[in-house]
Amino acid sequence: MKSTVLKRGLICALVAAWAQAALAATPAELLAGYSAQAGVPAVPATGQQLFTVRQGREWSCASCHGAVPTQAGKHAATGKSIAPLAPAFNPERFTDPAKTEKWFRRNCKDVLDRECSAAEKAHVLSWLLTLKP
Repeated sequence: MKSTVLKRGLICALVAAWAQAALAATPAELLAGYSAQAGVPAVPATGQQLFTVRQGREWSCASCHGAVPTQAGKHAATGKSIAPLAPAFNPERFTDPAKTEKWFRRNCKDVLDRECSAAEKAHVLSWLLTLKP
């Protein structure tokens, strides 16, 4: 009986680990997906401009993340600390598609007063991927 329970536990653990791995992504994979969805190649310079310039709202992305988001930032309204955004400086960034979509949805609404297009996501992510230590 114990052997069966242990085998089931091991199987459940393996399935859970596989499911978690299936949800994980790399920033490059997310970028490829956004570019394919947009039907245009990502342009890092466009991403930098989208990130650093106010787009008609009170804030730009740089308001909280910094003009070059390689260090911790601070939320402009709440003062809450924000981990570095550039993937080379924070390996956890842009590795979970659901979290990435949530991040883009929330922040694009704050900055653009709408959701970002796939092309805008690709441009910003492509710029972030150019930032290296």
